[in-house]
Amino acid sequence: MTDIKTLASASTAWPFQEALSLVERYKNAPPEKGYVLFETGYGPSGLPHIGTFGEVARTTMVRNAFKQISDIPTKLICFSDDMDGLRKVPDNLPNAEMIKANLGKPLTSVPDPFGTHESFGHHMNARLRTFLDHFGFEYEFKSSTETYKSGEFDSTLLTLLGRYEKVMEVMLPTLGDERQQTYSPFLPVSPRSGKVLLARVTETRPDKGTIIYEEEDGTLEEVPVTGGHCKLQWKPDMGMRWAALGVDYEMYGKEHLASAELYSAICKIAGGNPPQQYMYELFLDDKGQKISKSKGNGLTIDEWLRYAPQESLSLYMFQSPRKAKRLYFDVIPKAVDEYQTYLDKFAKEEGGTRLNNPVFHIHNSNPPAPEGVPSFNLLLNLASVAGAEDGKVLWGFITHTMPQFTPQTHPFLDKLVNGAVNYYQDFVKPTRKFRLPTELESNALSQLADYLESIGDNATAEDIQTQIYEIGKTNPFPELKQWFSALYEILLGQSQGPRMGSFVKLYGRMETVKLIRRALAGENLAA
Repeated sequence: MTDIKTLASASTAWPFQEALSLVERYKNAPPEKGYVLFETGYGPSGLPHIGTFGEVARTTMVRNAFKQISDIPTKLICFSDDMDGLRKVPDNLPNAEMIKANLGKPLTSVPDPFGTHESFGHHMNARLRTFLDHFGFEYEFKSSTETYKSGEFDSTLLTLLGRYEKVMEVMLPTLGDERQQTYSPFLPVSPRSGKVLLARVTETRPDKGTIIYEEEDGTLEEVPVTGGHCKLQWKPDMGMRWAALGVDYEMYGKEHLASAELYSAICKIAGGNPPQQYMYELFLDDKGQKISKSKGNGLTIDEWLRYAPQESLSLYMFQSPRKAKRLYFDVIPKAVDEYQTYLDKFAKEEGGTRLNNPVFHIHNSNPPAPEGVPSFNLLLNLASVAGAEDGKVLWGFITHTMPQFTPQTHPFLDKLVNGAVNYYQDFVKPTRKFRLPTELESNALSQLADYLESIGDNATAEDIQTQIYEIGKTNPFPELKQWFSALYEILLGQSQGPRMGSFVKLYGRMETVKLIRRALAGENLAA
């Protein structure tokens, strides 16, 4: 059997390509800390969205690929920047006035607008962790507030204080003239107001480990840079964190790319070795705008799971991470069916080909066996035709034609069924638009109904599909696709649809005949 390291070296899958570079980083000796540290960052200034999950999922894929080809232990830290001062009121949260009254304070000092947790930051952290735990990620959660206050960053902060001028040499050229006059990498947490201040630092005292800064009223205040009395501006903070924790690998969105050299420079000043870095493209909403936690555009984590199983979301994150992609409801059906297609392929693949299959990375090299269940799009169209209000309606059709499937024995299919019903109710039903058939289409539909009445229930989906093609060919449609478009628009009230042979087999031969007869009589227009 070919060694997996050899197969991975030829793999085109991006997680293996990243993992191989990380192996090269430690080809001479493992890290002194005894493990390779992967990190992901989260800014809890708004509700977690799928982009946040994507960073953890993708980093985990690289971590798992690294485990396949290296014996060095690994850790994954999910770091929350919850000590950041809240600078604006998010658009999609309750109790806006309460939040507004606490602007400027660390997120872990702002009251929870939902009233369920110790603070705003604690609430957002809990939402993130609940989701990551639901997906079974193996990670260690770190809070910026706790890490600063515990003293874990103290030695690195003191190093940067002692090299303050070097930090300023890196940062000042990136700022405008006015900002240069007041900029300091250290942000004091005011002992008076509790706010994280963008204050002018008048003096640094490395021997005492303190800074002197101007308070909001213009008076001078001296505070330690350690113990959570200060935090760093976000760019120096990233580099400091890399050095203090010994981060070996970090992903970030395209918006960080311009600052990546600054992060690395600060990391070196702090005495660290910058990690291997990977830039991914941003997610866009339905209007092509960048999704934002504070705006609440795009999709939430819970919304995706209302319509589709978690594996489909992982696939969406795996595919083309360096390509900007729309992250909206209409991408879900395609993602679900592509996942099932890749799972079917994996069972037939061997060797290095498997390493390139997304399900290898989604399931950490051990995907489940395919179950041969109906596609999401087929279930979605079945829900549409049946006017399904809940999953029991669809299960009635499924168990009639495929008695080997039940909700108890096939929980994945049950997720597809319920997701399809939800998707139909929320997106398909409100937009369905049936039309009457033309004379040509009526003749072809009548032929199809006659054919389905004449055959027995033993006819296969392929038999039915072949005959549907023949009817389209024997009638003078300008193009065969116009025949299938007619089937979808007249019978389903939409522009696209399923493989009709499979649909007929699942929906039922005689049920489909009734559907056609109603459409020919114009009764579908009242649906």
